[in-house]
Amino acid sequence: MPEQLFDSWPDRYRRWFETPIGRLVKVYESRLTLRLLQPQPGEMILDAGCGSGIFTAPMLDAGAQLVGVDLSAPMLAEARRNLRGDRFSASVGNICALPFADQSFDKVVSITALEFIEDAQSAINELFRVSRTGGSVVVATLNSLSPWAERRTKQAEGDPGSVFREIYFRSPAELAALAACPARIETAIHFPKSATPQEAARLEAEGEAHNLDSGAFVIARWTV
Repeated sequence: MPEQLFDSWPDRYRRWFETPIGRLVKVYESRLTLRLLQPQPGEMILDAGCGSGIFTAPMLDAGAQLVGVDLSAPMLAEARRNLRGDRFSASVGNICALPFADQSFDKVVSITALEFIEDAQSAINELFRVSRTGGSVVVATLNSLSPWAERRTKQAEGDPGSVFREIYFRSPAELAALAACPARIETAIHFPKSATPQEAARLEAEGEAHNLDSGAFVIARWTV
């Protein structure tokens, strides 16, 4: 179960994003997420599967109020330590059965959580349910069209403890098809893990310029 997989991950997750390539991944993924979500001061936003708050922090910096939900209590404890303040609250909860009333949030976002959910349709339905009419639902997951997916799958085959043994990679088309309304789809992370920061920056710029659909990070935005 994801809550068990990630209970021991707060330090590992933080250390990965402190590596040279991890810092670049965070920059590109955060930038794309903010561009699609466009958080505004005073908005009430749900971050479903917020983990340790790595991607929540920039939304708070934009002035929004954030409610975080995650299955892992240790990850949420890390989020509370990192995101102190009266504009962030968090609780243990399941994306497929959110503990909120209909239309509770101006916007809803979920970053790299959907790949750990087999029943993606139930998760997306819940995200739409708690979003107010006229709001946005923004969901990012790991792209099955990316070389990262193939590498992670092969690595997991030889590692019984790998978090990627229980994962569901999805393509941009599969992500878009989870809702009836049109989606804006983009991808990021067009470079391999082995790239130098200079190579990564060049490949990312090329991937963005050509609107490639093979970035490791695929994100969709729907208007409710």
